[in-house]
This record gives sequence, C-alpha cells and structure tokens, in this order.
Amino acid sequence: MAVELKGKLIQKMTVVTGEGKNGKWEKQEFVIETEDQYPKKICMSVWNDKLSMLEHLVEGDLITAFVNIESREYNSRWYTDIRAWRIEKEAEVGDSIPQPDEPPPDFESPEDDLPF
Repeated sequence: MAVELKGKLIQKMTVVTGEGKNGKWEKQEFVIETEDQYPKKICMSVWNDKLSMLEHLVEGDLITAFVNIESREYNSRWYTDIRAWRIEKEAEVGDSIPQPDEPPPDFESPEDDLPF
C-alpha cells in the first residue's frame, strides 16, 4: 500500500547496520509530526541506498514522504513497517521562488496603449 505523508521532520535516528541471509543492510529511522488538527507523530524508515534521501534534511524541515506500509506476523504478533521510498522537502513560507523585478506602479509600457 503506497501512501503520502506530510509533516515536520522532528527526529533522525542513527543508522543501524546488520547482516542477514541476503547480506549486509543499513536502516535509518526518522519521525515526522503531521500538521493536522490533531498532530500525530509517525516513525518510518529508509533502507540501504535510500539512506541518502535523509542526508540533506534537518530537523524542522517540512517534508512529504512517499511510503509503503506493510504488516507481518511473527509468533502470533503483528508488526507494521513504514518504509519511505521517496522524500521531498516542501518549500517553506520564507523560501520564495525568485521573481523577476517588477516595474514601479507608475511605469507605462508601450503595451498600455493597446485598445484591448
């Protein structure tokens, strides 16, 4: 199941490494807080080559994480894993896209003489 989650990055945990039957692996968990009426904290993870997506992000950044949610059973208990496969940093209010210089309000251009 693919889902899009938006929120503020509130914590990045340290990278965890290990080795399984398929070889070495790396995992990093991170937590976002949604900006809903009733904010929720959601912990998710990135694995192996996806760790680079977190490198340029700092706590406080507004992000959108595209994740897959999957649950599995082990010893009659269920465990849910939320894995991010894409993370985008959202533009903040102060981060405006540069606009071309606008002429002063009393500036008259030749197009102003057009009848339409």
